[in-house]
Order: sequence, then structure tokens, then C-alpha cells
Amino acid sequence: MILCCGEALIDMLPTRTPDGGAAYAPYPGGAVFNTAVGLGRLGVPTGLFCGISTDMFGKMLVDALSLSDVGTGLAVRSARPTTLAFVDMVHGQASYAFYDENTAGRMLRASDLPDLPEEVDALFFGGISLAAEPCGTAYEAMHLLASPRRLTMIDPNIRPGFATDEAAYRRRLTQMISAADIVKLSHEDLHWLSGPGGVETLANDILSMGPRVVFVTEGAKGAHGFTPQNAVFVPAPKVTVADTLGAGDAFNAGVLAELRRLGVLRKTAIAGISSAQLTEALTLGVRAAAVAVSRPGANPPWLAEIT
Repeated sequence: MILCCGEALIDMLPTRTPDGGAAYAPYPGGAVFNTAVGLGRLGVPTGLFCGISTDMFGKMLVDALSLSDVGTGLAVRSARPTTLAFVDMVHGQASYAFYDENTAGRMLRASDLPDLPEEVDALFFGGISLAAEPCGTAYEAMHLLASPRRLTMIDPNIRPGFATDEAAYRRRLTQMISAADIVKLSHEDLHWLSGPGGVETLANDILSMGPRVVFVTEGAKGAHGFTPQNAVFVPAPKVTVADTLGAGDAFNAGVLAELRRLGVLRKTAIAGISSAQLTEALTLGVRAAAVAVSRPGANPPWLAEIT
């Protein structure tokens, strides 16, 4: 099972009332939530670990996870409120206003960490939960405890405005990237972390920190995969874009699902991944992302939609 570790929240998406007035509608979301849903829809045994409220929005999250075959048995339930992210869409690109103080997700602590069942053989970390406290400390601790024995992947999905202490946030990301087997970064994330330079040069700098594989996405262009031995690129399919919500999360799900199918989503196997296997994983990743951006909202594809 792949255990996805990080935020589940409600995206408040802009809409219109019947008489044309501005309004917002609630949709389950969050980067790690979306990746978990994407994996479940691709037929991968998946669970989500995070703090989830017992309020009406928390019920929406749990129901949505169940519909996509994602388990919540390890989630920490509390009466604290659910994180809300109000979304502003401009030309299909999203910006966010987060309401996250004292929420069920943010207040997750290291003392809440579960004993991992043996069936958890890989863990995925990322999202805004890594920038907030105390949950960021909890996820960092969980990652460092799990990584010696289990394969781990991180996609920080960086939102610079969300980190109140940038220096501490950068230290956390450096620590977690160094311990991870797989790192995925958008090209914007890559430059935020490493400064100016070519994608391959900067990705090799990330590899030198310890990961076995680095994926870098470039939106409509496609995605790169790098190991110490190989560098491959797969162009993205051409689609009409509705919006970009959840594109990177769908990519993560596609890549992880294909790596698992190929038998290399194991700590002992990922170091030997071949160029052909990298290409196959990237191909499913960009195909999943293409479906996601072709329809409104964060809505990753089901397996039947990309096979």
C-alpha cells in the first residue's frame, strides 16, 4: 500500500448564483488528498494519513476518499475545523487564500504518528502541510522514521507565501529531499529551491543530495526524469485546458502507479530503474495530468480513462 501523508482540505471554487452573483462552492481537495484520490482511481491500494475534522467538510473529505477507494483508517480525526482554500482563477491559473489556523490538519503533532502496518511499503509526502506548524514537524519526523526501510517520495508543491519562516521551511525541505528516494518538482519549485540554471543541471544538484530519481514537470511542455545514469523527457499530450487544478497531483499518481506496476516502487529496486522504465512512468504521469487539466477542478482520471 502507498500511504499518502499531507493535507486534505476544501477548495472553495468560484462560481455564480442563478442570478449571476459571485459565489463559492466547496470541493474536496489538497495536493496530497488529490494524489491519494488519483492513486485509488488507478487501482493502487492507497491510504491517507493526515488530520481530518469531524465537521461537515471533514465528512465530505472522507466520503470522497471512500468513493475513490482510499483508506482513512490511519487518519487522525478531531473536532477542530477543516482547512479552507479559497481559489481565484485567472486564465486557468489558480491562486489561493488559505484559512488554516487551529484546523484539524494543521494541528497534527508528532505524538499522533501511527505505527505503520507492514502492508505500507511506500509513502508519499508533500503539499502545504510541510510549511505549517505543528503538522510540518510531524510529517518530517514521520518521513525520517520511515525512510530507512520504506521507499519515500516527496513533492513539496511549494507555495512561498504560505511559509511564515522561509529559512526553517528550506531546512525542512532539504532534510526531507535528502532522505527521499524520489523527488518531484515543478520547474517553478526547482528554481525556488536551487536558483537559476538549466533543468538538467539543477536536477543533478538535487540528485547529489541523495534521491535516486528526480522528476521535473514543465506544464504543457511535458516532464523530465533524471537518475545518476539517465535523463529522459516525455512531452505532454495536447489538450484543451479547462484549468490546472490538481495537474501535478494527477502526474504524481500516474508516476507512482506505473512504478508500482513495473515492480520498482521498492527501496531495493528504485536505484536500478532503467531509462525505459523512467519513460513509462513519465508517460502515464503526463497522460493522467492531461486528463486532469482537460476538465474543471482537481479531478484525476480513473484507470479506464487512460488505458
